[in-house]
Amino acid sequence: MSRQPVPVDVLRYRLSVLSRVVAASVGAYAVTSLISAAFALALPWVTGASRADAVMLATMLSFAVYTMVALWVFCVRTALRAWIGLGCVAVAAGLVLLGARVLG
Repeated sequence: MSRQPVPVDVLRYRLSVLSRVVAASVGAYAVTSLISAAFALALPWVTGASRADAVMLATMLSFAVYTMVALWVFCVRTALRAWIGLGCVAVAAGLVLLGARVLG
């Protein structure tokens, strides 16, 4: 009994799903940590809140941000768009984080 070869379309679909799973887990974690760090550093500078309050608020919001990013990865049309979107958000959050570190 020999195995049938996997059609290219099925393989492409499975790799797309795998790419989205990696983007939703690893990519969303990276983006969420950048956003949380940027928010925790920028909030005291913008509002004058204490650093402890800023870190606590950023940590609490990170759970919602991670969930939204992970859901968004599966809502976009292609896995490539998901990775591009994650990269753009990561660059923006990184620039805010860098600016908050320089100014604060």
